[in-house]
Amino acid sequence: MSPFPGLLPDEPVDSVAHLIQTALTPIFMLSGIGTLLNLFNTRLARVSDHIEKATDALKAAANRAERLHLHRHLTHLHRRTLLLDASILLGAVGGASTCGAAFVLFLGSLRDSAVASWLVMMFALALACTVGALATFLCDSLVAWHGLRVSTSWARKARFSVKTPKGQ
Repeated sequence: MSPFPGLLPDEPVDSVAHLIQTALTPIFMLSGIGTLLNLFNTRLARVSDHIEKATDALKAAANRAERLHLHRHLTHLHRRTLLLDASILLGAVGGASTCGAAFVLFLGSLRDSAVASWLVMMFALALACTVGALATFLCDSLVAWHGLRVSTSWARKARFSVKTPKGQ
């Protein structure tokens, strides 16, 4: 009887090491994707702060040239939010795909044994929860993005509501 259920007693160490490498590679990739998503969200938060400051400055702008400059700055910030939106969306899909790849690799590496069904069930639950976390993160990001869009839209509308005194 093998000391480790699920592994055949005469199975070479190399195949066990390969199984471990196969299982860990997607985990490192998922960790990297998570770090990128954190970076993208931090940058998106900074852009949001810039939008708020530029919007406030636009409301207080004294002359037409300053308002025009702030409007261009807000347009630039809007483009940045679109790029960060795409980055976050692609990162979340990449994370979910990594989980799917890990699941496929894991299923392909299993042998017939009594413990195999438990391993599949537990690993599948972990992957499903990770995919669910990424999906809810994406939903949260969509809500936050909507807020940015409203701020940017409001700032653009505010630009047109400011009356310019004659001679400026």
